[in-house]
Amino acid sequence: MEFTDANFNTEVIATDVPVLVDFWAPWCGPCRVQGPIVEELAAEFAGKPVKIGKMNVDDNMETGQKYGIMSIPTIMIFHRGQVAQQLVGLQTKEKLQAALEAVM
Repeated sequence: MEFTDANFNTEVIATDVPVLVDFWAPWCGPCRVQGPIVEELAAEFAGKPVKIGKMNVDDNMETGQKYGIMSIPTIMIFHRGQVAQQLVGLQTKEKLQAALEAVM
């Protein structure tokens, strides 16, 4: 799922299910490594009450600034409109899975 400044409130903030957002940019080397890990996690959680997606911070500066994204990749897990967890830097699938399950 692609999150944008336009759909962030509806898809992330105003939903009752946990949402994992991967803040990234195309020029970021670690982000290119993190992307497939997030996509694999999304496939494994398909059908469960959770959303997993990415947000390009170059194309969606408003949201990145609002949440103080200073380094990428940054993973934020939102639950009921609030940041429940924040992980900065390249993360393993296992760490992301544990963080997401802790919020579910």
